Amino acid sequence: MNSPGMENHVFEKLGAGFTANEINAQPDLWLKIYDQIFEDRERINNYLDNALSQACKIILTGAGTSAFIGLSLHGAFYRFLKLHTDAVATTDLVTHPNDYFFCNETIILVSFSRSGNSPESTAAVVLADKLCKKCFHIIITCDDLGQLFRNKSDSTKLILLLPPESNDKSLAMTGSYSGMLLSGLLIARLKDIGKLKGQIEILRNYGKIILERYSSKLKEIASTDFDRVIFLGSGPFYGTATESTLKLQELTDGTIICKNDSFLGFRHGPKAVTNESTILVFIFSNDPFVQQYERDLVLSMKKGKKALYTIAICESPLKKFEFDLEIILSQSGRYLDEEFLTVCNILPAQLLGFYKSLALGLKPDAPSESGAISRVVEDVTIYNS
Repeated sequence: MNSPGMENHVFEKLGAGFTANEINAQPDLWLKIYDQIFEDRERINNYLDNALSQACKIILTGAGTSAFIGLSLHGAFYRFLKLHTDAVATTDLVTHPNDYFFCNETIILVSFSRSGNSPESTAAVVLADKLCKKCFHIIITCDDLGQLFRNKSDSTKLILLLPPESNDKSLAMTGSYSGMLLSGLLIARLKDIGKLKGQIEILRNYGKIILERYSSKLKEIASTDFDRVIFLGSGPFYGTATESTLKLQELTDGTIICKNDSFLGFRHGPKAVTNESTILVFIFSNDPFVQQYERDLVLSMKKGKKALYTIAICESPLKKFEFDLEIILSQSGRYLDEEFLTVCNILPAQLLGFYKSLALGLKPDAPSESGAISRVVEDVTIYNS
């Protein structure tokens, strides 16, 4: 993602070295995560089979960015594991535990946490054990020093520690987000993991295409005078749109206000926020059925206020549509299963946020000048239920 004449040491001087490296390293990280889970498949499968034979539902959880992973995964978990699956943030689980945990139910709680130290995430694990008949825990984390990983000797939990490079040093989660998301997808499709290597290689290639072909254009867009960005994504891409919103706001210290919605949901009022200082980002599915709805929304945007700039992210070109920037991953059709696109389609928002942060004179590694947001949320009091 290096801009012409922009070497790593220059990014380091700008307080952007960690974030630049972590964004850039993601495609190779995805392949490494696949290899790790493939090698560990027997242990994971044994635990998962036992859990699925007893549980009545799955809850995918995390705090902040980690919570948005579940928004992209719950459909895949339901389809491939044949068990009702909800995505519920730990920040909801700890305030209203009795809405999700019941004494007559056995559940699977899949916890995503970069650090493993989020107060809500550690509390959610305790609450699930306390309030449910039984809880099988699958914990996916990036930090071997985190509290969630330190319980690895507990045989009642399945703990997956991702490669060290997934543990972002910068404030904003980049590789940790896409890495944990991919891990979840691979667990949902563990029975077929041996057949998925080709998908992961295509995914890695798509990531490199975004970084190598579109970074300069996204940097150019970041230099323009916009103050709001809208991300639209449906199905698993609603999670991508949600995380894109947070990423851009975090990296710009709240200077840029963002909104996310589904393509259909955007019609029902939120469309009114579009104005001449708005960037509108369409995250397209590669499913022809879904695209019918997405195309209709794009056509409807001709009415009302026009956005300053439009960006389309799609696997293959969309005929009869024009955008200010089209991020095209393949010129020859559909190759990836829809859910895998969520992993690479977060990269444009990461890049836009990174370059806008620099354009605003901020330090992407630590963009919060007031300290209002931090790498691990602190000062959260957990009360007894």
